[in-house]
Amino acid sequence: MDTKQKTVLVTGASSGIGEAVAARLAGAGHHVIAGARRIDRLQALAERTGGRVHAVRLDVTDRADVAAFVETARERTGRVDVLVNNAGVMPLSRLDSLLVEEWNRMVDVNIRGLLHGIAAALPHFAAQGSGHFLTVASIGAHEVVPTGAVYCGTKYAAWAITEGLRQECDPSIRVTTISPGVVASELADTITELGAAEAMRTYRSHAIAPNAIAAAVAYAIDQPADVDVNEIIVRPARQR
Repeated sequence: MDTKQKTVLVTGASSGIGEAVAARLAGAGHHVIAGARRIDRLQALAERTGGRVHAVRLDVTDRADVAAFVETARERTGRVDVLVNNAGVMPLSRLDSLLVEEWNRMVDVNIRGLLHGIAAALPHFAAQGSGHFLTVASIGAHEVVPTGAVYCGTKYAAWAITEGLRQECDPSIRVTTISPGVVASELADTITELGAAEAMRTYRSHAIAPNAIAAAVAYAIDQPADVDVNEIIVRPARQR
């Protein structure tokens, strides 16, 4: 196999950043296995990329599902080179709104989903002596805003888990955190609290395209094996 052609798994690939990452990497010639719950969207993505993306229905909150997702990639190409842990949800709300179910959903997807991906891919990376984890965190991993306490908490956790992974891993395994600022996506559509939704409309008045994040992911992946891009923050020039 061409050493520049890698088997890349992308979670949360049915829209937004994940979709852009999958499309860009497939266009660069990588084998892309795209996972998400909305299989119809993944199949449409596969068609748009001329079949260069393989669609797999995936629920990152289900550990067995994530393990099967990684195994599918290994069976198709004989190896697993990159895991882009991108799946995430963002139903912002004030703590006193007590939207506990939404808090739990963020913990399940944003934290447990990340851990399930690490648990599934790490043994393969260790066995083959190479691999690359990329976590899509958020600018929320570096700051806290009203209505964002739980979301930012999950992204702080994602940052910390990924940094801990980087320090623990053998140098043959690279680890990168990508922290996007305001990006055009469906994330804000899940906000049910009216005040938070209104604040988010103002906050997201200046957003960059998902492909800006896909470009950062591609940059990290394309570096030589002895170069580990630890973290990239990408945000609109007008976001201060």
